Amino acid sequence: MKIIEVKDQQAGGKAGFNIFKEALADNAQVFGLATGSTPISIYQELVASDVDFSDKISINLDEYQGLAGTHDQSYRYFMNQNLFNAKPFKESYVPNGLAENIAEETARYNNIIANHPIDLQLLGLGQNGHIGFNEPGTPFDSQTHAVDLTPSTIAANARFFANENEVPRRAISMGIGSILKSKKILLVAYGENKADAVAAMIEGPVTEDMPASALQTHADVTVIVDHAAASKIKNRENITVL
Repeated sequence: MKIIEVKDQQAGGKAGFNIFKEALADNAQVFGLATGSTPISIYQELVASDVDFSDKISINLDEYQGLAGTHDQSYRYFMNQNLFNAKPFKESYVPNGLAENIAEETARYNNIIANHPIDLQLLGLGQNGHIGFNEPGTPFDSQTHAVDLTPSTIAANARFFANENEVPRRAISMGIGSILKSKKILLVAYGENKADAVAAMIEGPVTEDMPASALQTHADVTVIVDHAAASKIKNRENITVL
């Protein structure tokens, strides 16, 4: 696991952008993408650049159940606003939050991932260690599945809605097993409130109680953190400070 420590989210965006450029130079065709406030600085760097995704494929991690792609808090809408409108892909896949048959939708999404192996997967990190919407206790071999969001995740996402009661209680998420099949993984985390999860992910036991600890089993993971998020990492020998 390669750890890069940066001074702030803007510097993290530049470091993340460089990893995307390296992946493109290595002929990456399929990019796994994430939503939320953490990856925005990377997307801003991509939008401002001359990179071209028009012959590439993107596959998003997750989507709220019950929100149409046109809803301003849906993850499809987020991706359109922050990346796709400026940098369109040949094909962009996001789970269908309005799917009436969840089993059919998760099977459809698993087929998409199987048919388009992910070259670079971008991840954020929840305060409880979740990646995607894979909450503590999610099996490491899980594929795309429906998720009941935990109270802490609902509370963390409430800032994007008028009030906490409007936050969806369920989501469709790529599974941990699906994530681990990616050729390369880039996880980004900022802020003191992520420090415990970052330290547990990197130095703690590999356990389903800490979903992100599964990344210790992957052959090619890069973690970008700011000073605050890195503050509880005990062994700093393997950290590259930019």
